[in-house]
Amino acid sequence: MTNVFDRLTGQRAVAQELTDAATAARALAARLDAGPADAAEDLAAHPASTGLDDVAALAESEFSDPAVDDPAFDDPAFDDPGPDNPQPTTAVPRASMTHAWLFTGPPGSGRSVAATCFAAALQCQHPDLVGCGECRACVTVMAQTHADVRHIVPQGLSLSVDSMREIVQAAARRPGTGRWQIVVVEDADRLTEQAANALLKVVEEPPSRTVFLLCAPSVDPEDISVTLRSRCRHIPLATPTVADIERVLIDRDGLDADAARWAASVCGGHIGRARRLATDPEARAQRDKALALARAATRDSTAYAAAEELVKSADAAAKAISAERDEAETEEMKTALGAGGTGKGTARPPRGTAGALKELEKRQKSRATRVGRDTLDRALVDLAALYRDALVVSMGAQVTPMHPDKAADIAVPMAAYASPEQLLRCVEAVLECREVLDKNVKPKFAVDAMVATIGAVMRSA
Repeated sequence: MTNVFDRLTGQRAVAQELTDAATAARALAARLDAGPADAAEDLAAHPASTGLDDVAALAESEFSDPAVDDPAFDDPAFDDPGPDNPQPTTAVPRASMTHAWLFTGPPGSGRSVAATCFAAALQCQHPDLVGCGECRACVTVMAQTHADVRHIVPQGLSLSVDSMREIVQAAARRPGTGRWQIVVVEDADRLTEQAANALLKVVEEPPSRTVFLLCAPSVDPEDISVTLRSRCRHIPLATPTVADIERVLIDRDGLDADAARWAASVCGGHIGRARRLATDPEARAQRDKALALARAATRDSTAYAAAEELVKSADAAAKAISAERDEAETEEMKTALGAGGTGKGTARPPRGTAGALKELEKRQKSRATRVGRDTLDRALVDLAALYRDALVVSMGAQVTPMHPDKAADIAVPMAAYASPEQLLRCVEAVLECREVLDKNVKPKFAVDAMVATIGAVMRSA
């Protein structure tokens, strides 16, 4: 029997904490199902909930996390306890349940997978095991088809307030088949300020049967609002090790050991990307183009041509990813609107058809823009990591390289050519390019400015 948390790679402590919380949630759900009589007994056993006279109020008191109300928890530094940085004494046991969770970790660490596995454990129907992985609830949650688990994935560059209000309204309903109404918000860092405020209102006053699972890269205010973060229990995920990723590629995907080892060593801790690099020649070509920019940027004759090629390849990759999905969505929408039907009244499309198709096209265009930006951003991360590798060689540090296969060809010669200060300025130029792209600067202009800066820095060697 396979537990749902077996899907998490290198996250044993996280899996145990979520299992304990899901066990506590099962006991809470049983008390809520029992009715007002048992609720009254629980109210008597919970002095903090004195005055609450219904089952929903009991659930809210059970969900409340004293740690959330402690001002010290507004400081992300408390996520890393130590002898000089103790946890607040009001923290609740980690085995307890709360209504809002924040999963953080770098891309590829599996934060959305962890949230989905936790949702499956909360809905699991097995009488003895939590997250058995085989009952109907576990299977449907993992397949993202469970009626009481909603996955919110930004299709464009951000999550709008209108879409969030619809989600909040739906989340207030009682669950239909499961124990809980669960909302999984992937990429919560893409929430607009208004959308975050709309979500905050319901998180502060949660329905008795609703659980919110948010996913973001970090607890930095740039990724998640401080107030929203303070209302959630934080689950930090670590980057999987090279050995863990290699084992996953061999055991789960059946890849060749050499290909798996190479992909695990150059993926930057991103399991999905390791899989693509090992199996997709286009992904490997995209990476090679990004890394080749380091050498091309040192000469004016090649710098801007290489920059343009990088942007074009990112656009082409985005279009290839989006094209198949767009076509399927469009055909599905047309069928739903009556296209292809026979009989009386089918010759003329129903009113509103053109508007619905136009709205779908708008969403698809926004999604394609996002995929293109994400693809280009991944290439820039690879480039910054290459300069970092050269900086590590220049400083003589004993650190694992991000691109070990490019050490002899690019990193070592670059370290011999440029000083550590120059290499650091190159890293800063790449990071600045990522920042301006996030502000909707046209990719061509942003990348051209980056290679101009890198060229000027390297020519001053």
